[in-house]
Amino acid sequence: MIKQQNVRLGFALAMLTAVMWGIVPIAMKYALVVVDPLTLAWSRLAISALGITIWLAYKKQFPNLMMFRKCRRFVLVMIAGFGLLGNFALFANALQYLSATTAQVVGQTGIVIFMISSAFIFRERLRPTQIIGILVLLVGLGLFFNKNIVDLFSNMSSYGIGVWLGLLASVSWACYALAQKVLLQKLRAEQLLWLIYLICTVFLLPFTSLSKITNADATQLFAIIFCGLNTIIAYGALVMAMERWQAAQVSAITTLTPLFSLIFSDLFALIWPEKFAMQYLNILGYIGAVSVVAGAMFATIGHYIWHPRKGWLINRNKGEE
Repeated sequence: MIKQQNVRLGFALAMLTAVMWGIVPIAMKYALVVVDPLTLAWSRLAISALGITIWLAYKKQFPNLMMFRKCRRFVLVMIAGFGLLGNFALFANALQYLSATTAQVVGQTGIVIFMISSAFIFRERLRPTQIIGILVLLVGLGLFFNKNIVDLFSNMSSYGIGVWLGLLASVSWACYALAQKVLLQKLRAEQLLWLIYLICTVFLLPFTSLSKITNADATQLFAIIFCGLNTIIAYGALVMAMERWQAAQVSAITTLTPLFSLIFSDLFALIWPEKFAMQYLNILGYIGAVSVVAGAMFATIGHYIWHPRKGWLINRNKGEE
């Protein structure tokens, strides 16, 4: 019973992460009306750093910084820090040109970049299901951008600039994820995030315009604060979910993020049309969005569902029961 309760709680926490990640770009777009992308990225990181500092102080679990006397670990934590910094800053810039849904769909390419990079750097073999999932995701991207695909490679419209910024954000996230994968062998997730958030906050501070935050009205200030708290809640829920459920299943749930962005974007546009814009897609665009999510999910947990020699594993497991 306890194990089953842990699974349910893990599922709920993973869904919370996906929902929070789905909402945050909507709040970011609203906040970007009054602040610039770097200031918004800094506020998210600063609020997150403060929150995790309080948590680690309460738990008395601050990391031993002496471990970073080794050059390799120091270099890795700097790669992780600047990787996440680049992701936050580039993603915020991309949102100036893209809708929240489009930005999150582009963000799914980070999974592809991470998997392929892991295969080369860590000499991990890509499973057939991962290759199939990646191909489905790439086809889905083509379908999602069917109306604007020419703009991505010619004329460099604002839409194209936004997509390329989003792709660079994904590359930056993959660098962070690769370094994190090694560092997590020595640090707890919250300890590593604390270090990374501190690095990002200190480095970004000279490039921010904090005076712009004072010009925000009550709802815009709420959006800025929400973006920071969202990061703490989402990553906190993600860590707790992985403690209670298998990492692959948790990762699969988080691939639903673009769909939550689409749902909440349209919902907010219906409720507050003067503040939020509706996401308009044709039928191929909707099929593409679902394909991107399905491809990312299959790349993550496909090996639990299907094997090239054994066939569908779900049916086999049911038969064995």
